[in-house]
Amino acid sequence: MALSGPKVVTELPGPKSRELLKVMEENVPKAITSAAPVFIKRGEGALFEDVDGNVFIDFAGGISILNVGYSHPEVVQAVKEQADKFFHSQINCVPYEPYIRLAEKLNAVIPGNFKKKTLFVNSGAEAVENAVKIARKFTKRTEIITFTGAFHGRTLLTMTLTSKVKPYKFGFGPFAPGIHRIPFPYCYRCPYGQERQSCDLFCAKCFEDFFLEEVAAEEVAAILIEPIQGEAGFVIPPDEFCKELRNICDKYGILLIADEIQTGFCRTGKMFATNYWDVYPDIVTTAKSIAAGIPLAAITARADIADSVHGGGIGGTFGGSPLAAVAGLKVIEIMQRDNFADKANQIGKVCMERMNPWKEKYPIVGDIRGRGAMVAIEFVKDKKTKEPAKEEVSKIQRFCWEHGLVVLKTGIRDNVIRLLTPLVITESQLQAGLDILEKAIAQA
Repeated sequence: MALSGPKVVTELPGPKSRELLKVMEENVPKAITSAAPVFIKRGEGALFEDVDGNVFIDFAGGISILNVGYSHPEVVQAVKEQADKFFHSQINCVPYEPYIRLAEKLNAVIPGNFKKKTLFVNSGAEAVENAVKIARKFTKRTEIITFTGAFHGRTLLTMTLTSKVKPYKFGFGPFAPGIHRIPFPYCYRCPYGQERQSCDLFCAKCFEDFFLEEVAAEEVAAILIEPIQGEAGFVIPPDEFCKELRNICDKYGILLIADEIQTGFCRTGKMFATNYWDVYPDIVTTAKSIAAGIPLAAITARADIADSVHGGGIGGTFGGSPLAAVAGLKVIEIMQRDNFADKANQIGKVCMERMNPWKEKYPIVGDIRGRGAMVAIEFVKDKKTKEPAKEEVSKIQRFCWEHGLVVLKTGIRDNVIRLLTPLVITESQLQAGLDILEKAIAQA
């Protein structure tokens, strides 16, 4: 299957998927929705087969969970071998080697020229929650600064940190205290009406007024940033902004937390997106592709920061389970050995070469942006006004899955298509998927 392309052999969804959709409707809350209303039977590489025998190219990658692809045989083998030994003992009861070896590995590969320590939890949201807890404990301050456009999870605290109201926050208040939001440097839609070529990083200079008008710098424990905003539509801040953010944090004794949950593990063409900064965050959260789909997340912090928390203050029942830990160790081994960062850059190169001409060819293509294999297209009704083309994006997404390609829409205005292809995708599969995507855009 890894050598083939998309194959649609039934109407979509097929009869078996339709039956399962009925079961889902009866038994699962309506809040649980899917980009493609078909049920996967098996997956391999960048493809999956549904229960009716249709084969799809996956440009969604489980929202960046599947950087090493579906069912990587080495990861499968590592998990099987661990399952034969024991499933879990819980680190606070009986410690086990995979946990500490994966912590050792992450401490080595996550950016930072200082000693680090790592804690494991179950999900990205839980990682962010613990990063905030640690920052507050270390600094003895309470306030957290986050950004417009941010997505950090759907628990109470991380939902508060998240920016997009619908669907993530609507009707779920009141929210957690101590959270403050500042505009993100979204250069295509600059919140300050500036032009990148002449703005002189106006967005970074606004922090001084923010500290006067919104929250005193002396009360801020941490600034939390995604190196590339995911749910906002793959918005890439200038590297110079991130360097200036480091300077601001150092000036006022504020910790810098980087949420690498979607950007990590070679997605952007480096092992982590913060590798592009030339400065280092104090705390990094990771998840998604860390264990090829087994639930796992991590908080990696400067050692003195991590060690500021008292015994029992952070942790959890299932965090860093042996099955997840051995998967994580194997994932990092594969990525380093097989140069997955280079694979991401090549995917990005192919995508940009195909997609950049679409800005002139199709009036609805407003912006194309990306770093490595984290690529997005923003659609607009008018290139001057930049009015979002939300309905057209829904049509594009539907056309794609009807023709054997799964893509995700995103963005605060729901007008962005994001590409998160597994990094094991072949060039022929990538080109086939881009063919379908272009046809969808042309029709829209």
